[in-house]
Amino acid sequence: MTEQNNPNQEEMLYSTEVNDNEKVAGSASIQEDIQTSEPVSFEFAGFWMRFWAYLADLLIIGSLNRILIHPIFTLTDQGDSYSFLSGEVICTTIVFYLYFVLMTKFFRQTLGKMIFGLQVVALKEEHMTWGTLLFRECIGRFISKFTVVGYLIVGLLPRKQGLHDIFADTSVVLVKR
Repeated sequence: MTEQNNPNQEEMLYSTEVNDNEKVAGSASIQEDIQTSEPVSFEFAGFWMRFWAYLADLLIIGSLNRILIHPIFTLTDQGDSYSFLSGEVICTTIVFYLYFVLMTKFFRQTLGKMIFGLQVVALKEEHMTWGTLLFRECIGRFISKFTVVGYLIVGLLPRKQGLHDIFADTSVVLVKR
C-alpha cells in the first residue's frame, strides 16, 4: 500500500485480523475488500456531505411522522397542539431518536448516509457498543443541537468530527461503492 501525502484528505488506518467467522467493522463492501490483516484506510466525511445526508434524514423522518404519527393524533382530536409536552411532539421526538439509534446500530448508517455513501465508525472500539451509540445519538446530538458550533466544527477538525462524535470517539467516513 502506498502512502499519498495530500493535505486535503485525512485518512484513518485500522488494522484488523479477519477470520471466516469474524465480523469486521464496516459495511459489506469494505468487508469483501479485506482479505488479509493489512490496514484499511478510510477517508473522513466532510461537513457538506454530512449536512446533505442529515437533510435527507430529516426529510425521511418528517415523512414518517406525517404518515404515521400525525394522522393518529388528528383522528383523536389531539393533533396540531404545539405545546412542548404534547403527545405528538413527544412521539415525533421518539421517532427521531429511534431512527438514528437503530439505523446506526444495525447498519452503521442512516438512509441519508446510505444515499451519500457515509458510515459511522468507532475510533477506539472494533464494534460500536450500545453505550457509545446511545451517548453519540442521544446525549451528544442533544448537546450539538443546542450549540450550533457542535456541528460546524466538522469542517475545521482533522478527523471531521462533530461535538457528538468527539464525546463518543466516533467519526463518519466515506465508504467505497
